[in-house]
Amino acid sequence: MHVQVVDTEKELQDAYSVRKTVFVEEQNVPLEEEIDQYEEDSTHFVLYDDDQAVGAGRFRIVEGIGKVERICVLSSHRTSKGAGRLIMNTIEEYAKTKEMHVLKLNAQTHAEPFYAKLGYETVSDIFMDAGIPHVTMTKNI
Repeated sequence: MHVQVVDTEKELQDAYSVRKTVFVEEQNVPLEEEIDQYEEDSTHFVLYDDDQAVGAGRFRIVEGIGKVERICVLSSHRTSKGAGRLIMNTIEEYAKTKEMHVLKLNAQTHAEPFYAKLGYETVSDIFMDAGIPHVTMTKNI
């Protein structure tokens, strides 16, 4: 498996496809909330297993802080294959090239332990986003 920084329209569509499968089809997030006004201002990432897109994420800089968003992995690749960690590690390395020292993300509460293992700390109470409970987490890199 390898993570690709999106550079072509096909790679972007691959990332969107994974996001739609996970967030829209599995979690019932409305498509108009999933694909939002920040797409063009974001750097997108797609995880491939051979030539199949199996994961995605995006990164943008918000008020001088690196914001990690839309991290998702197809259900076929979620268990102990390291897919999520691979996406996160790639985004963190990318953020360092942009001279970011702090990363922030809004994690679905069920994913909070995953991000905690990667060094993220919860800095908020639980809040709802797209009908799903989330917490804000940060990490110094």
